[in-house]
Amino acid sequence: MSVRPLAAGPGTHTSMPELDDLDARLAEDDDALDAFRTALSRGDERLREAFAAEVPAEQLVRQRADLVDALLLRAWRRHFDASAPGIALVATGGYGRGELHPCSDIDVMILLAQDQTTEREDARRGIEGFLAFLWDIGLEVGHSARTVDDCVAAAADDITVATSLMESRLLCGPGELFDAMRRATGPQHVWSSRSFFEAKLREQLARHHRFHDTAYNLEPNVKSSPGGLRDIQMIGWVAKRHFGAANLHELIAHGFLTENEHARLIAGQAFLWKVRFALHLLTGRREDRLLFDHQLRLAAQFGYEDASYTLAVEQFMQRYYRTIIELSRLNEMLLQLFQEAILIPSGAPPTPVNPRFRIRNDYLEVVDGGVFARDPSALLEIFLLTQQIPRLRGVSAATIRLIRRNVDLVDEQFRQHPRNHRLFLEILRAPSGVTHALRRMNLYGVLGRYIPAFGRIVGRMQYDLFHVYTVDAHTLFVVGRLRRFAVARYNHEFPRCSEIMQALAKPELAYLAGIFHDIGKGRGGDHSELGAVDAEAFCLEQGLSRYDARLVAWLVRHHLVLSITAQKKDISDPQVVNEFARQVGDQTHLDYLYVLTVADVCGTNPKLWNSWKAALFEELYERTRRALRRGLESPSDKDELIAETQEAATRLLMERGVAPERSLAVWESLTDEYFLQHRPEEIAWHTALLSARTDSQAADYGADDPIVAVEAQPGRGGTAVFLYAAEMLHGFARTTAAIDELGLTIVDARVSHSAPGFSLETYYVLEPSGIPADETRRAELAQAVWQGLMADGDRPTRILRRVPRQARMFSTPLQVEFSEDRANARSILELIAGDRPGLLSEIAQAFLAAGVELSAAKIMTVGERAEDVFFVNDRAGRPLNEAGRSRLEAELERRLGAGAP
Repeated sequence: MSVRPLAAGPGTHTSMPELDDLDARLAEDDDALDAFRTALSRGDERLREAFAAEVPAEQLVRQRADLVDALLLRAWRRHFDASAPGIALVATGGYGRGELHPCSDIDVMILLAQDQTTEREDARRGIEGFLAFLWDIGLEVGHSARTVDDCVAAAADDITVATSLMESRLLCGPGELFDAMRRATGPQHVWSSRSFFEAKLREQLARHHRFHDTAYNLEPNVKSSPGGLRDIQMIGWVAKRHFGAANLHELIAHGFLTENEHARLIAGQAFLWKVRFALHLLTGRREDRLLFDHQLRLAAQFGYEDASYTLAVEQFMQRYYRTIIELSRLNEMLLQLFQEAILIPSGAPPTPVNPRFRIRNDYLEVVDGGVFARDPSALLEIFLLTQQIPRLRGVSAATIRLIRRNVDLVDEQFRQHPRNHRLFLEILRAPSGVTHALRRMNLYGVLGRYIPAFGRIVGRMQYDLFHVYTVDAHTLFVVGRLRRFAVARYNHEFPRCSEIMQALAKPELAYLAGIFHDIGKGRGGDHSELGAVDAEAFCLEQGLSRYDARLVAWLVRHHLVLSITAQKKDISDPQVVNEFARQVGDQTHLDYLYVLTVADVCGTNPKLWNSWKAALFEELYERTRRALRRGLESPSDKDELIAETQEAATRLLMERGVAPERSLAVWESLTDEYFLQHRPEEIAWHTALLSARTDSQAADYGADDPIVAVEAQPGRGGTAVFLYAAEMLHGFARTTAAIDELGLTIVDARVSHSAPGFSLETYYVLEPSGIPADETRRAELAQAVWQGLMADGDRPTRILRRVPRQARMFSTPLQVEFSEDRANARSILELIAGDRPGLLSEIAQAFLAAGVELSAAKIMTVGERAEDVFFVNDRAGRPLNEAGRSRLEAELERRLGAGAP
């Protein structure tokens, strides 16, 4: 709802010279279609120029409604007698409010008297001709033709129709017919104030749920996302239905809005209108999604510039997110006020809680408006009480308003007060409601005042495909996930994390690490180091022991270490595990770091966590736990690990009916690295296949025929592809191309050499959704890999899939870094490039051209970027020398660099 009356009328138009030209041409009996098209085109161009000249969008949306009004009225008079008693032209929906963006829906209703139904030939012909004319001149009009009785029936059946009619505006025709329709569809006849509010509230909850109940989506919808324009309209609809308010300003007289709140609502609406107007002009269609490429272009159009630590687009989007969180706050508060006024009986007696608070109708409220001024600590106490009193439905709207009004009392003196320290820690240590309390504190602006560094990250976004939420939203998702680990009823979601979290002596330390782990972002420098300094100072200030404060700071400083080690290093190497164990130091640090890492990954992107990562992280946790149990002075021994792995694999093979002597015969040609790289279950699977190949009964195998097998590997959390084949040209490239062409994601690859001229390759793949392949897909995968290996020709199959739209918005420069793994006599290649279909196949071809052999690969996709690690040698099995590195880097640059095809 806009601040002007909903029903615009004749004489409200601004100067529109295109209409003067239209009238002149019509008076001369010129081509009417061309005259109308020209007037519409010139009017739209005038509005475009006005927007470029920074005329406010709130003026332009009304001017476009005026332009369409004028065109429709002139077109109407060409088809109907203006004095016809039984037919009226009515604007509905957003057009009824007098608000039209460049490509907004133009919804009209032709209202008919009971004796003027569309069955009458003259009425039908006139309506069809009128609507066809509008389409011919370029107006895409949504329309309906109804009698008053039809309106009543449609409104009673559909809340959306009732809402649209409530916003309707008479353009032309008998006023008494229009008034009769408005009365018949009013709250006295259909959708009472109470039932209307309940239905619209359900509608908003369902709409918010479609956007994951967060305003912080990566590509938000300006109109429909939480905090968007639809939330403002929701307030207007309820106000109009219950109070008959013509505009939002009238809510002030009813005591539901203050002047300041009204000003914030209108300012937020104006900003979103500006964004939406620009989106329509930019795309030339009704586009309400703020897609990545639109974000970049609008940031430049609105004058934002890159700064030292923040991109122009990040500054623009932070303004956007802060606007919608403010609108979300106002929407929630006003709807709760409506709920209390419309749904809850008045006059219920309050139940005292303490001298500062009481409960009325299951809502917590202050005893009077001066509570926070007399006792500022009540600004924290109120959140603790919501945790301690389970029957509460929330905080009363009037009290929410008082919190917002008094939030400036949370100043440096407040932050230094010991009572407030105790209250904040009690909130974190409460047996229930921790996440809810922190989210409320953020929503009402208290959390960012109590922890000023947190206030700076509110609404901060990172322009990439990896972080799908703003930093503050992500942070609260992380704490929320940690909290779920601590609650027994959620044990089934992450059993290992729940077991560890519920055994922690002080879970509040994990919550504090979650709050601070990304708090240093946007300041330049290492956010982990900056956050660690903030975290330690805050914890000491709150009265935590020095050990606890240092533990929280250590977790913040190292919150990425477990994830990087698991995903980028070869954790089958005992030295890697021992080095990580030394960095962790003890079991306590490992336990806290593990649950924080899993919560962090889950809270970064809903699509990021999958069964593969779960198995990978747990494997590193268990290997490190074992190393810590042995003691850092007696690290795990390579030979001992191989012996244990072979012993476990032998037991599994005997269960499969493979005798130990046959297993040993297969293993004689395998390297130590093979047994370190694979789990006993994998080794048993491979050995059974290789043993069958050498069996005298396996006459179907040719001497050089490859073995291709695909199997679900629950222990690894993915689908395994096993390949045993002669070392043929393009083998790695062909296999990766075949897997990629099926749309599967490779997450891990391992290559071991066997008998002379043969290699064993194992690939782990997932579906794009992050789940393992099902039986049908496994059969398809085996067939595709086999065909790829056996195909004629020197070149592997080309990838036909296209780069996804979002990824095309980013340009990731190729980065290549080499290091030495002296203990294993190999080179490590770390590669960062823009992710795209066929990337691994291109890399494999570069390896072939540069004479490089792969032994293992760790594949990690970070949003739009591929961050892969390859363990390689030259063809003689040695680490790459300087010349070899240069050749490989040149091949990678040729295939993947900026000038690559």
